[in-house]
Amino acid sequence: MSEMTFEKMINQMTPAIYESLKQAVSLRKWPDGRRLTPEQTELCLEAVMRFEVENNVPEENRVGYLEQRTCGAAASGAGVTPEMAGLARDATRD
Repeated sequence: MSEMTFEKMINQMTPAIYESLKQAVSLRKWPDGRRLTPEQTELCLEAVMRFEVENNVPEENRVGYLEQRTCGAAASGAGVTPEMAGLARDATRD
């Protein structure tokens, strides 16, 4: 049996395996219900991230993607009032 390296595993990963690993990382469980160890979680997450980069998965579909928005305003935060940003004055200090 040939030795399977991490690099070979990434190159041979199918979209179905990618989705399975992505779900396992998200739930911290394998499909059969067993919990992932911290080491397994780390390796699966690395494999998922590498697959996404090497297969040009759109950024908004990648694991950990967060849309950049600020309280309904532009991403720059322009036009956001202090109250909307959670910077309202502290009434207990009056």
